[in-house]
Amino acid sequence: MKIAIAQLNPTVGNLSCNANAIVWAIDEARKQGADLVVFSELAISGYPPRDLLHVEGFVRECAQTAKMIGELHTKDIAIVLGTPLPIEVNAQGMDIDPDTHPHFANSLVVYQNNAFVGYYDKRLLPTYDVFDEDRYFVAGDQTRVFDINGTKIGLAICEDLWKGHDAGFADRYADEPDPVQLLADAGAEVIIAPSASPYALHKELRHREILIKHALAHRVPVVSINQVGANDDLIFAGQSCVVDREGRICALANAFEEQLLLVDTDAMEPIDAQPIDDERMIVDALTLGVRDYLSKCGFERACIGLSGGIDSALVATLAVRALGKDKVVGASMPGKFSSEGSKTDAFDLARNLGIECVSMPIDPGFAGLSEVLNPAFSELGQRTLGQQLPDLTQENLQSRIRGTMMMALSNRTGALVLTTGNKSEIAVGYCTLYGDMNGGLAVIADLPKTMVFRVCRYINEHYASLGFDRAPIPVNTIEKPPSAELAPDQLDSDSLPEYDLLDQIVHRHIELHQSASRIIEETGIDADVVRRFCSLIDRNEYKRQQMAVGLRVTSKAFGAGRRMPIAQRWTR
Repeated sequence: MKIAIAQLNPTVGNLSCNANAIVWAIDEARKQGADLVVFSELAISGYPPRDLLHVEGFVRECAQTAKMIGELHTKDIAIVLGTPLPIEVNAQGMDIDPDTHPHFANSLVVYQNNAFVGYYDKRLLPTYDVFDEDRYFVAGDQTRVFDINGTKIGLAICEDLWKGHDAGFADRYADEPDPVQLLADAGAEVIIAPSASPYALHKELRHREILIKHALAHRVPVVSINQVGANDDLIFAGQSCVVDREGRICALANAFEEQLLLVDTDAMEPIDAQPIDDERMIVDALTLGVRDYLSKCGFERACIGLSGGIDSALVATLAVRALGKDKVVGASMPGKFSSEGSKTDAFDLARNLGIECVSMPIDPGFAGLSEVLNPAFSELGQRTLGQQLPDLTQENLQSRIRGTMMMALSNRTGALVLTTGNKSEIAVGYCTLYGDMNGGLAVIADLPKTMVFRVCRYINEHYASLGFDRAPIPVNTIEKPPSAELAPDQLDSDSLPEYDLLDQIVHRHIELHQSASRIIEETGIDADVVRRFCSLIDRNEYKRQQMAVGLRVTSKAFGAGRRMPIAQRWTR
């Protein structure tokens, strides 16, 4: 059987656009001689549709769109297509009004020769981390195997295949039947598994291991189709994969790209699936995340405050790769404590990237606000700005002036502000609310500082293959000690431990949920340091819940997958 894997990039809620892409893939697959074309999980609605599923008319239009495609565009070919459906479709086929039947399933529909063949409802509904499917869907309870041109096709959806093993939640399904075992028992000769599994570093390797185990255990080929693209904070890598009954990878779609991949299950040969460098995966993931967030939200341009530091340099570089140099503008906002080197580095970066960079000094604004604030501070018996250094109020005011200026630049030009804070700093609150946190998208909010350095060095070393004419990031930007430059001779190390130590604490406390005591025991890092920065992580939740949407690239990002209370007093 010739199966076409349609690895597409749907936009959540844009049903007409998604339908056009699906119809194109069906037509192209037919031209290539495919018997069957398969699409990702919820390809009609895009994943995750979240509370759109509760909006009157949304599921009805999804079902009607799927029906239209199946009845008009499947001549001489079969399709497996993901869409939300009312659970009552079990009895009435596709002819049902979802608005009068408000219980939905995460479903696949099968059409062939413009006729409805059947459906499948996802059995295992993930409700952990970024997933919340129990909120929306009713779990299916039926095993579905369909005969397509003489081949028995068994259907599964995403978690039905992974069973939480890819995310450390396998115990959730200990008492549930194994959907893949049931398909094998029902005589499936090929298992088709549409998915919408968000990217996290190294997750694709765990997925391939799981596919191989299924194939070997049941002696059946497994075809996994994953969504590609980015929707809000979630990035989807694609990398759809086919494993033969011997557990050999025989087809692998590109990472972070749309693709139509044709596989003949009767003539599969193994391929050499080499892993991609971590740094390259992150660069491609964040590039796609920026591009899709702006385009799907209706923005064409981005603006970035360029401090001369490594974080803003990386964000600007990713933005240029995502949008093009003509769609990105930088802003240098020097203040009283900005070094000449940082000013030079900002303009050198802009020159290397080929973007416009405007200069907007903050000193006049700071002087004007000081004239207003200092009399009030004196009247309240408080120190005036800068009377005694260090002065956190003065430092934050500088940052907030910059944040206000960037938002004004955004309002005037229509460019979305990209924030530049990294995961390490955001974790411990080394950022200014309504200052450098101002903006619409937090591009590297899930990237630890040590990885920021690794990625920047990688970009400079591989600039040509990444689409740049020269190494974009100035060497001085990478090599100089990090500093916010909000006070005389200020360095990050004045307030933070070395980043290799801080990132261990952040990773263990946030991604592994480890207590301070365990971190101290297992790492040997100074106990006072660990306790202090674990406390700072906990205390700064209020900042993170007001930050811009942050692109997710690790197993635990700040966002929908981490729901910590703000007002809480638990200590560990």
